Amino acid sequence: MNDDDLLRYSRHLLLDDIGIEGQRKILAARALVIGAGGLGSPVALYLGSAGIGRITIVDGDRVDLTNLQRQIAHDLSRVGAPKAMSAALSIGEINPRVEVTAFNERVGAERLDELVADADVVVDCSDNFATRHAINAACVRHKKPLVAGAAIGFDGQISVYDARDADSPCYACAFPADATFEDVACATMGIFAPLVGIIGSMQAAEALKLVAGIGMPLTGRLQMLDARVMEWTQLRVARDPQCPVCGERPGA
Repeated sequence: MNDDDLLRYSRHLLLDDIGIEGQRKILAARALVIGAGGLGSPVALYLGSAGIGRITIVDGDRVDLTNLQRQIAHDLSRVGAPKAMSAALSIGEINPRVEVTAFNERVGAERLDELVADADVVVDCSDNFATRHAINAACVRHKKPLVAGAAIGFDGQISVYDARDADSPCYACAFPADATFEDVACATMGIFAPLVGIIGSMQAAEALKLVAGIGMPLTGRLQMLDARVMEWTQLRVARDPQCPVCGERPGA
């Protein structure tokens, strides 16, 4: 770290749990952020401001006027621009020392394998179950920690699934692919603007904890928020030995 880094990250360096060694781990880390919308915006901005060395952002959508109510990485001047590129510009305005790669695309399984293999932590900010399951499967294959969040209406949730831990469940243990879950879009259900900021900020915090090796991650714990009454509910999620993704007979 140079003098500018020591000044920029001084508030992290003052924390005993992080200090110089922890910040060095953050600076050397590679994060993959999938989705640059409501959740991905605070994730990208906080990971960038905290100094994650390399951030890859993937999103196939473009900025729309309706996004600006909650997607804080974008502004009016970028309406019509690819969200991934817009988020990368916002990170650069805060911390130009971070290396950001933006992909304007919707990723499939093969592409996910490539991107996940190159990351130290994966943050799922996507908005549909098919993508979430594809991300989870890639993280299990490559044994990469996954920070997954979701938000709709006034309800949000977050958990960590860490395939490096033999006792950790994966996303499919908590939300089996063959279960009936209805994808609900913000365009039809609406979403409370600060909710994505709350969940996304927590996702960034969990990602930073994982790469710095501090604290206790949300592995095996699903945190759910009802923002109407600002009440959290926690569920313990156990690893399913019969899970077709991470179980004893994957793919069976």
